Amino acid sequence: MKLPKPIPLYPTYNELKDIELNDYPELNTFLNESSELDRLQHWRWGLSFLNYIGRNKSEHTYNRFRNEVERFLTWVFMVKMKPIDILRKQDILEYVDFCWKPPVSFIGLAAYDRFVYHNGFYKVNPKWLPFRVKTPKGRQSETGSQADKKKYKPSQETLKSLFTGVVAFYKYLMSEEVCYGNPAQIAKSDCRYFIADAQVKDIRRLTEDQWQYVLDIALTAAENNDDYERSLFVIASLKTLFLRISELSERKDWSPEMRHFWQDEQKNWWLKVYGKGRKLRDVSVPTQYLGYLKRYRQHRALSALPSSSDISPIVEKIRGQGGMTTRHLTRLVQEIFDKAYEKMKLKEGEDAARKLQEASTHWLRHTGASMEIERGRALKDLSEDLGHASMATTDTIYVQSENKKRAASGKDRNVE
Repeated sequence: MKLPKPIPLYPTYNELKDIELNDYPELNTFLNESSELDRLQHWRWGLSFLNYIGRNKSEHTYNRFRNEVERFLTWVFMVKMKPIDILRKQDILEYVDFCWKPPVSFIGLAAYDRFVYHNGFYKVNPKWLPFRVKTPKGRQSETGSQADKKKYKPSQETLKSLFTGVVAFYKYLMSEEVCYGNPAQIAKSDCRYFIADAQVKDIRRLTEDQWQYVLDIALTAAENNDDYERSLFVIASLKTLFLRISELSERKDWSPEMRHFWQDEQKNWWLKVYGKGRKLRDVSVPTQYLGYLKRYRQHRALSALPSSSDISPIVEKIRGQGGMTTRHLTRLVQEIFDKAYEKMKLKEGEDAARKLQEASTHWLRHTGASMEIERGRALKDLSEDLGHASMATTDTIYVQSENKKRAASGKDRNVE
């Protein structure tokens, strides 16, 4: 059976807080047109859950849960057509089968906004689709083909996220006495797509040479064009201070400001960071990094170093007021990665440069932390700068002490 084109169900959190369905005519029509299932009531359950997530978690967490609830309800509305409060384990496993191989018409090649504001209403963006296949850099927007879409296969992380979202949705509905069981929790242990993973973890990081190309490209770009001073500062901050991209971005409950750089009685510099799990931490600021901070501040006609009363954003928009969003910061970094990849490929070959083509902003955090370990920094100090709950987490991600011992003990095995 050919399914009709899916439509998005929920906007951004800022738009969701005061949502009026009359402002979303196509969504309103879709929710009220079914006679087989009360779509509107289900949508309201999802709305209540996502409002709860938005109030208590970060914008990134809201977006993750929105994706999962939206996909689940889309399947309920268009495929299963049964109320979610009567679904059982087998129904959830059918949903997982659907997500493992969704219809090609449900798969896009790039991320798009769900709604577009036009003439006083929020219109459905026709380019938006609930699933997305990752294509190589340089082919991510309008390019691609049906063949690319047919290659779609969710990763183990995607499957885990699916269950995390649906299990949490059911838990919330149980707390509201809408549902009296959690079939997703039961189904998780029987999911045939999960693979038991005992692999040695490969840290997603840049090599010393790749990092040097990134830094050199950013420095050269900034020397030739003042607009790139911001890109240089962002890249230096993410790598040197082990920051997540969200920790530099403007969020609804936190604005990173220059006054969050502070100096203690011993003249040591720190950066106060609002991180994962809504936790504040202080990251040590090395002396060499201060040169990049001064350079960026002087570019903005600010004093060389910030004071406790400096409320200007750490990374400012070029146009308008306030700090930058995660998406905009990501674009700045990605542009430098792309330039570094092209230059390194030209000089040293495709194999040497390949990781730069795969890299994301989070690789800079991993790169900085890995290099610190290689230079002998104490694990406890690094763990606190990273914001990990324990040193064991840092060891598992970056050091992998037991795996290094295993590799060393196995290196001299004989074939004959």
